[in-house]
Amino acid sequence: MTREERLGVYEQECRQKGLAMTVQRRVILKELVQRADHPTADQIYESVKERLPGLSRTTVYRVLDTLVRVDAAQKVFHPNAAVRFDPIRERHHHLLCQRCDELFDLEDSAVKRIRLSEAPEDFEIHDYSIHFTGICVGCRDS
Repeated sequence: MTREERLGVYEQECRQKGLAMTVQRRVILKELVQRADHPTADQIYESVKERLPGLSRTTVYRVLDTLVRVDAAQKVFHPNAAVRFDPIRERHHHLLCQRCDELFDLEDSAVKRIRLSEAPEDFEIHDYSIHFTGICVGCRDS
């Protein structure tokens, strides 16, 4: 699915869930879908602030949290870094560069099939995400 197609699907799903597609939501969602770098809320803000005069960082944070709540985006967490946002909702995993903190998508069918042989009895697992750490080619070559 192209990014434009994904944007159209997400907008339609948001409307079906009763979420009005305000100008701010549409611009922020479009920015998120068009990026491939798992941006932080601050990076989204910096990218869209000139297109939306009067936009506050707080609004960007609220819109991103709303998009996560209606399943139009995911929060991606990793230790010692700001929360990042990912418009890809299907299960996939990430590579994390230990030098520049960039996240890269990892599409590997073997990793997607990993399952716990025994889940703890006192915890119900709903989903999982795996991060592999290392050094990206950009940092390795510098």
